[in-house]
Amino acid sequence: MDVDCSGSRRTIRRTLIKCCEQLLDIVLAMTYGGSQFLRRLWGLNGRELPQNDPKENGDGWMFINQHNQRHNSNLSAQKEVLESRSSGADGDFLGIEGKSETRPLELVSVVCGFAKDSIINRRGKFGEDAWFMSSNSEAYTMGVADGVGGWRNYGVDPGKFSMFLMRSCERLSCLKDFEPERPHLLLERAYCDLLKQESPIVGSCTACVLTFNRRNSTLYTANIGDSGFLVVRSGSVVCRSQEQQHCFNTPYQLASPPPGHDVNVISDGPDTVDRIQFPMELGDVILLATDGLYDNVPESFLIEVLTEMSGISDPVRLQMFANALAFMARILSLNPKHDSPFSQNARKMNIELSGGKPDDITVLLATIV
Repeated sequence: MDVDCSGSRRTIRRTLIKCCEQLLDIVLAMTYGGSQFLRRLWGLNGRELPQNDPKENGDGWMFINQHNQRHNSNLSAQKEVLESRSSGADGDFLGIEGKSETRPLELVSVVCGFAKDSIINRRGKFGEDAWFMSSNSEAYTMGVADGVGGWRNYGVDPGKFSMFLMRSCERLSCLKDFEPERPHLLLERAYCDLLKQESPIVGSCTACVLTFNRRNSTLYTANIGDSGFLVVRSGSVVCRSQEQQHCFNTPYQLASPPPGHDVNVISDGPDTVDRIQFPMELGDVILLATDGLYDNVPESFLIEVLTEMSGISDPVRLQMFANALAFMARILSLNPKHDSPFSQNARKMNIELSGGKPDDITVLLATIV
């Protein structure tokens, strides 16, 4: 990497940031998971790299959900349950001193992401994308929101809208009156909270919120737009969100237009949210992501990777997969020769596009253990 130390302080700062960004890409590429995914996706041949202890890998933008730490004491017991299932033992039971007890299913989740234009990120935000994860005695909840970038043309930061919405969802999900079976209501309340602010928060975003109810092991979802989720079980997608689009690259979105400009802004109310209820099983894998992932990484590859994650209860190992997927989406988004899902969909609409789609990328991964 060449560093030009001439010019203004701003130019030097930008150059250093670019260098750091390249170093981060190299570090991620050198992780075991990242290098293996690169080989498989691009059809590269070569000897298998040795699998190092995942705790020795330095992985990228990493935020392990705090509730994972509280369940680490159960990881050995969870491993026994998974091994007993693979050997033909019955169901979801754990033998303790000759007795069988039903163990409620748990969720382990991690997140990784990249901003399109900068590597300067903070918790809960990757560029114009925002996310949250929370848990209480009844449920695990997580969500993503993708700010609509077109607002920048009007001097509006699209990330403020998505960030406020996700922060409100996180706060409301921790209240006593939160209903895990109604994530659409959580999204609606957060949106109403945004609209009531004294200082208007102008903008719009897509959003997807999931809750995993501990009591009945059921996943409840609420989605609007083209962010979304996949649930993979035994190598197949068993549940997924439905993309909502007005037309190509114009997704449904929650919006807060500037005063007096309501008629000129696309705004889809909370009543358009798509809802799903789905029973989860031990070993299921959940991928929740913004379109920066889905527009650049082929779904067949995502399914292959998610299948390998089944049964992983170690958040550090899970984080390696999240890092590799986010990094994969990033480098493909910047590849002008990549025949991306976004370009393929454009051609179906008689729009000539090629290459990846540069975008913010947010990836949340979760396993049921």
